[in-house]
Amino acid sequence: MTLVIMAAGLGSRFGGTKQLEAVDSFGHTLIDYSVFDAARAGFDRVIFIIKRSIEADFKNTVFSRMKKRGIDVDYVFQELDSLPLGFKRPEKRKKPWGTAHAVCCLKGKINSPFAIINADDYYGRSGFLEMRKFLDSGTDDAAMVGYRLKNTLSKNGPVSRGVCIVESGYLSKIAEISHIEEKNGMILSGKTGQLDPNFTVSMNFWGFTPKIIEECESGFLDFLKSADTEKLLSGECYLPDIVSRLIREEKLKVRVIENGGQWCGMTYKEDKENITSVLNELTKSGVYPKTF
Repeated sequence: MTLVIMAAGLGSRFGGTKQLEAVDSFGHTLIDYSVFDAARAGFDRVIFIIKRSIEADFKNTVFSRMKKRGIDVDYVFQELDSLPLGFKRPEKRKKPWGTAHAVCCLKGKINSPFAIINADDYYGRSGFLEMRKFLDSGTDDAAMVGYRLKNTLSKNGPVSRGVCIVESGYLSKIAEISHIEEKNGMILSGKTGQLDPNFTVSMNFWGFTPKIIEECESGFLDFLKSADTEKLLSGECYLPDIVSRLIREEKLKVRVIENGGQWCGMTYKEDKENITSVLNELTKSGVYPKTF
């Protein structure tokens, strides 16, 4: 059972390689917590999507710890020059091409259903347990673990979230809404105004069959073909956009796992303090051992 972890982001708002940032006094990263929870749920293989520039750091830290725990570790590279034939990276392009492009990099690595998450989020154990059950069931092509909007905000600045419409337990629509923050007891977005704090949002915790890789390849190619100069320099092709298109075209049904549990992430450097506090409390209560 494979877990894919997207870990090739720049961390521009964070100001560094947040994927490898220690979040407790024992040197664990958020990746360590995710893999620990995933392993308890029955996942025994992890594929990391990384940049070549951080390969050595990953091997010396995360990879070595995973192998000591008996977890099968593999990785692929998401590079700016990994483009379809006929396309060339603009010289001024610095940021990755997005999460859909990350999925494209998995081609040839997976031949069975898998889960995929971000490297810089804490998802909680229950989400992995429910996702494992879904992947074992083989009943639908895809699933998404949903969280409550009010539980996914940062006190240190605005965030973007994939706000979902769920109908009869399935994802009907997902819209990326930017600049979301809490002010005066309300959750607001500069573009859409006030938002319901109980909206279901996607935090990029998905379950897929391997056919999503081909769909991402096709979607990324369309992205490149239609991109103007500005988009080629800074635009990204997002996995939720590919999922939304497939839902509209009735090519994909996505079951929503309404986890609604504790989530925390590291968008800003200042978010680390809250994450450390949350994880310390979970360790004190016995959810996690001090070392693992």
